[in-house]
Amino acid sequence: MPHPPLSLLLCPVCREPLSAADEEDRTPSLTCPQGHRYDSARQGYFNLLTGGGTKFAADTAEMVQARVDFLAAGHYRRMAQELSRLVAAAVPGAQAILDAGAGTGYYLGMVGGALPGTDAVALDISKFALRRAARSLPAASCLVWDVWRPLPLADASVDAVLNVFAPRNAPEFRRVLRDNGVLAVVTPQPRHLQEIRGLAGMLEIGDEKEGRVAAAMEGYFRPEETRHCEYVMNLSAADVRNVALMGPSARHLDRDALRDALAELPETIPVTASFSLQLFRAS
Repeated sequence: MPHPPLSLLLCPVCREPLSAADEEDRTPSLTCPQGHRYDSARQGYFNLLTGGGTKFAADTAEMVQARVDFLAAGHYRRMAQELSRLVAAAVPGAQAILDAGAGTGYYLGMVGGALPGTDAVALDISKFALRRAARSLPAASCLVWDVWRPLPLADASVDAVLNVFAPRNAPEFRRVLRDNGVLAVVTPQPRHLQEIRGLAGMLEIGDEKEGRVAAAMEGYFRPEETRHCEYVMNLSAADVRNVALMGPSARHLDRDALRDALAELPETIPVTASFSLQLFRAS
C-alpha cells in the first residue's frame, strides 16, 4: 500500500494528519491521532468520504472502461506529454503532486514520470476510476473525495496541482499549494471533437471556456502561460464510441442512436483533438 508522508494527508473528520497504520495481518489503513480509521479497498484506494458522501454523480464503471480503452489507444498521449513538459519545467524540484479529479490516473502517471521521486496524490469521486488509478500508480495515494469539499491535504503541502477536465476549487487548490507552486488546468477547445459531436450527441464546448477558467482563478493565482495543443486523431468506430461514453455526455446519450451512427462510419475517421493548457502560479 502507499505510505503517504506525514503532514501531507489530513483526516476529513478532525483535520489531524493521516498516516499508514503499521499493523500486520490486517487490512491496510490510514489513521489519525484521534483514532479515525480508513481501510483500504481491496483494489488499493481509500474512501475518505463520510456521512452523506457527495451529491455529485461519479463516473460509472462503463464510463471508466471507455476512458481506459480510449487512453490506452494513445489518442491523448500527445496532450499528456505537453502537460508533463509544462509542469516539469515550472516546478523542476517538485516533491509532491496532487491530481484533483484524477480519474484513472493517466495524466498523473505521465506528469509523475517527468518528475521522478515525487509523492503523488490522486483524488476522484469515482471508486471505479480509482481502482484503475491504484493499479497503475501503486506508489500513489488514491483517495475517493469530492473536490468541492475542503481537500484532505495539509496547507502548503504540494508543489503542483493538476486539473484535467475536472471541477476547479480555486481556494482549496491555493491552500494546499506551496508558495510559488503551480496549478495546471486542461480544458477542451471549441474545435475539440468537432467532426463527431453531432454524430455522437455530445455536449457542445463554449468558446469562452478558457476565459472562465482564468476568471475563476483571480485572487488566488496569477496566469503564467497558456499553450494550445491541437492535432488530428484517426479514430475507429470503437474509438468514437469510447470517447462519447467516457465523458459527461454519456449521462444523456441515446445509446441506440449512437450505435446506428457508428455503423455508418468508415473504418477510420479523422477527428480534431484541441486542448487549452493553462498554467497558473500561486499568488
